Amino acid sequence: MGARRTARERALQALYQVEMTPGPILAALEDAWAAAEVANKEAEAVKFARELAEGVMAHRKEIDQLIEAHSHNWRLDRMSRIDRNVLRLGVFELKYRPDIPKKVSLNEAVELGKNFGTEESSAFVNGLLDRVAVALGKL
Repeated sequence: MGARRTARERALQALYQVEMTPGPILAALEDAWAAAEVANKEAEAVKFARELAEGVMAHRKEIDQLIEAHSHNWRLDRMSRIDRNVLRLGVFELKYRPDIPKKVSLNEAVELGKNFGTEESSAFVNGLLDRVAVALGKL
């Protein structure tokens, strides 16, 4: 698994933890690394996970507004915690990380949905992120 995919997984786990038990995102990120029992953390993965987790937290209000504006018949609080946080990561990448191609952000979010969510998560995440990407002008 690549460093960036690993970083996205750890960032997702940290965001989920903070939602379950509010606390500092960096502490949750350290917990996520520790739970993964990764003996040799790649510096690139650690750096990218931190950028994602801190970025989502810094822009969470705006990210959540974008998600709600483009979700049909779904309020944010009705979404599963995993789906909600996968979407937050995806929207963060689409809006604040122009260095990451839209297709990569969407594909990675769909994979996170498949690996951590329900059977329906990947389709839900893909559809909603695609609508957000169009709204952001990411064609």
